[in-house]
Amino acid sequence: MSDLQRELDAIAAEMGFSGVVRVDRADRVEVAKAYGLAHRGYEIPNAVDTRFAIASGTKGLTALTVVSLVEDGLLELSTTARSLLGDDLPLIGGDVTVEHLLAHRSGIGDYLDEETDVDVDDYLMPVPVHELATSEEYLAVLDGHAPKFAPGGRFAYCNSGYVVLALVAERVSGVPFHDLVVQRVCRPAGLRDTEFLRSDELPGGVALGYLAVDGGWRSNVFHLPVRGSGDGGVYTNVADIRALWSAFFAGRIVSPAWVTEMVRARSDAPSESKRYGLGFWLHASTDAVILEGMDAGVSFRTMHDPRSETTSTVVSNTTAGAWPLARFLAELDH
Repeated sequence: MSDLQRELDAIAAEMGFSGVVRVDRADRVEVAKAYGLAHRGYEIPNAVDTRFAIASGTKGLTALTVVSLVEDGLLELSTTARSLLGDDLPLIGGDVTVEHLLAHRSGIGDYLDEETDVDVDDYLMPVPVHELATSEEYLAVLDGHAPKFAPGGRFAYCNSGYVVLALVAERVSGVPFHDLVVQRVCRPAGLRDTEFLRSDELPGGVALGYLAVDGGWRSNVFHLPVRGSGDGGVYTNVADIRALWSAFFAGRIVSPAWVTEMVRARSDAPSESKRYGLGFWLHASTDAVILEGMDAGVSFRTMHDPRSETTSTVVSNTTAGAWPLARFLAELDH
């Protein structure tokens, strides 16, 4: 057993971690280990190939889907959302572009505004969660939110913006967004275990999300949309996350020129101690690129350093379970 494995085991034991950790250095898997339970009722343990929800980690796949449409000439970064929304979502201004949405600089109102005091373990959806299964059904939660500032004015992380991107991508391509992600990201990247699943019909090999309630544990099935959209909801495993990074930086999803453009910083985000490109968080001072997400019963962080070809991924089926291990690995590498 490596020293790194011992340290990870100690942190995992101390905090009762439930999830999977994987560390890759170049072509070598240095660590891949599962902890805790995928299903507490039946005491089914997590395995290294268990699939987990990754919440806002999904935004990277959404951005890649949209940029692939730009590369194919179906969209431009300067395309306005209004040109595809028609009469829908009238509070989104006519000058909000695809680039504004990708970079979280659109200023549109957010149905889940993280600049407010949000408790992710609360019941946050304004409509019954079973009514949110397709991109078009999300119009019910996107509508009625006034703009916060003029497009391009500043960085403001915006979940609504990425659902709007899903709508834009679906309408310009004529392909349902969930299928579009599979066609334009998962297949070219070789991701065999990554897809938008319904939370009420999860197959075997998928971890249920749990949140701590009154000294016990409760499933997150009533907390999140039954099927996600552009801002979250993909299920995947750590092997596919590693494959995603490899394919992304090899130019197999979008061209190397677009890879460079997507990881070019558009904003500083001092409150997060990071920067932001197009769909990806960027380390504050290195070339490392990050995807992360948190929802009720979900926490996820993966960081890839293209210079050292090092990837560290932590995914958990509890609300904040990933963070201690993710912080440890981030400090170790930087």
